[in-house]
Amino acid sequence: MNYPKHVSIGDITVRDGFQHEEKYIPLEAKIWLSEQLILAGFKKIEVTNFGNPSGMPQFKDSDALMKGIRASNQIKEIIKAVEITAVTIREKAIERAIQAKKEGWGPDRILLMVSTSEAHHKKNSGLSLADYWKMSEEWIKKANDAGIKVNGTVSTIWGCPITGPTEMSKAVEFSKRWLDIGAYDVEHADHDGSASPDRVYKYFSMLLNAIPDPSKHIVHFHTTRGWGLANVLAALQAGMTHYEATLGGIGGQPANFVDGVPVSGTGSYYYKDPSSVGLVTMEDMVVMMDEMGIETGIDIDRLLKIGAMNERIVGRKLRSETIRMGRIPKELSGR
Repeated sequence: MNYPKHVSIGDITVRDGFQHEEKYIPLEAKIWLSEQLILAGFKKIEVTNFGNPSGMPQFKDSDALMKGIRASNQIKEIIKAVEITAVTIREKAIERAIQAKKEGWGPDRILLMVSTSEAHHKKNSGLSLADYWKMSEEWIKKANDAGIKVNGTVSTIWGCPITGPTEMSKAVEFSKRWLDIGAYDVEHADHDGSASPDRVYKYFSMLLNAIPDPSKHIVHFHTTRGWGLANVLAALQAGMTHYEATLGGIGGQPANFVDGVPVSGTGSYYYKDPSSVGLVTMEDMVVMMDEMGIETGIDIDRLLKIGAMNERIVGRKLRSETIRMGRIPKELSGR
């Protein structure tokens, strides 16, 4: 089988991972984790959401977090080589990001999002798809003029947690549209674990036939039903080279209950048990790729230590098998 020899991996623990936590993760912990991930070799990290914190109090510290990362002495020699992303679903959030960029501490890249499912998209953004595309076209230009890259995410590619099955070809059309209106790259997201490996391979093969540059595409999987790494393998077989994941496989729909207080989030959870969802586990994915001879640029031993500390930050055992079992030895033990 043919796999890429090198891949690019972005970490999204501090944003997507923590957004699902029902306790507030302290600012200092978010800064520490961001620093450690960068020191471990990550060149791309996603750290916050610039949306209204009244609905997502996990991100009430977005300004302080961005400023803290920018001011860190731990990473001051390497921060310029790192791309920092913030989520900005609507206009006010994009405006905040642009102002922060002008002040010298804002994100290098922002993320806008559409779903191929109209119902899912409306729940996430509050706009119809037609109105969101119109808004995006206007604000992508403003962001680019301010020196900010824009990622256009496409969600519900393999299914919608609200309405059910979706048509994969629609996601290819949406990907083309993002790039046509000025997005720098496109994230292809299975946000509820609907994707199966065969359809993952089929979709990314279709995508690369339509848009052949793999550097423009980011693979984003959840492992709700346990298929996450199988889907990563299928994406590698299709030729995808850019991936993202979270430590311990945490993350998912924004929490609607934080520190004992009900909040709006994005409304009711899509699933019966909030603890059963999550993204592909970063530690396991990186170790698997390393065993396959795929270069990730990540210090794996350091990553496993960071993952173990992340379990202490969130206060529970997470999904990483490699934290518990370790890496496969590379040489004889001498026993």
